Amino acid sequence: MSASLQLRGLSRRYGTSLAVDDMTLDVAPGELVVLLGPSGCGKTTTLRMVAGFIEPSGGDIVLDGQSIVALPPHRREMGIVFQSYALFPHLSVARNVAFGLEMRGDGRARRDARVAEMLRLVKLEPFADRLPKQLSGGQQQRVAIARALAIRPRVLLLDEPLSNLDAALRHEVAREMRIMQRDSNLTTIMVTHDQDEAMAMADRLVVMDRGRVRQAGTPEEVYERPADLFVAGFIGRCNSFGGTVEQPGRFRAGCRTLPCDGGVPGQAATLIVRPERV
Repeated sequence: MSASLQLRGLSRRYGTSLAVDDMTLDVAPGELVVLLGPSGCGKTTTLRMVAGFIEPSGGDIVLDGQSIVALPPHRREMGIVFQSYALFPHLSVARNVAFGLEMRGDGRARRDARVAEMLRLVKLEPFADRLPKQLSGGQQQRVAIARALAIRPRVLLLDEPLSNLDAALRHEVAREMRIMQRDSNLTTIMVTHDQDEAMAMADRLVVMDRGRVRQAGTPEEVYERPADLFVAGFIGRCNSFGGTVEQPGRFRAGCRTLPCDGGVPGQAATLIVRPERV
C-alpha cells in the first residue's frame, strides 16, 4: 500500500554549517520525487535523514500521519537502494533478495515465495543461485532493487542508483525502474545529479541548493517556468539577457521590448530564452 510522506522544517547542522535548512516537502502516495542539485546541496543528507541514518537537528518526518523521526531505520518500513548496491558478495542472488525477510523473521515458505516473485519482477529467475560477482552491473542493480522491494516497503529510497552504470545501460535500467515503480504504485524519493535521468523519471522535481529548496514542480514546470536564475541556469541550457521592466507586462533589453509577466516599472529583470526557442 502506497504511503504519504511529509518533511516538516527538516534541518541538519554540522557545527555552524547547515547541510539542510528548514526543508518542507509533501510526497503524495505513489509519487516519484527526485531531489536534484549540485554537489553539497543537501540532497543525500535529506535522503539519509528520511531513512534514519542521520539524525535531524530539527523538524519532523511524518509517514501516513505518524511521526517517524525518532524511529530507528529498521522500523521505518522503507526500502533503500544504495549507489554502491551493497550486495553481500558471499550470498547468492536469492539469498541477497531474501535477506530483509530473514531479518524480519518470515518463514521459509513465505520467504521463498516472495523471493521468486521479486526475481520474476526483475527478470533474474535464471540467476537465483549466482553470486553478485557473476552478474553484470545492470543485473546487480536489479538485485538491489528486488531486495529493497521484497520487504514490501511503504516508501522506496534511491540514492544515485544508476551512477555506476554506463550511459546505455543507465537509460535501460532507468526505464525498467520507472515501470516497476509505476506498476507497484510505490511512494519513492530518488537522489541524482543527472538532469536527463531526473527529467525522464520524476513525477516531481525538487531542485536544491545550499541546503534549501529552490523550486519544486513537475519537470515541465521547472524547465519552462524556473523560479529564479539559479534554477534556470541549473536545469538545461539557457541564454540570459539583462534589462528592465518598462511597464507592467513589458520588458526592455537594449532596443527591444518584449512581453513579460507583470513586473514593476523600472525594476531590473533578466530574460531567459531556451535554445530550442531561438
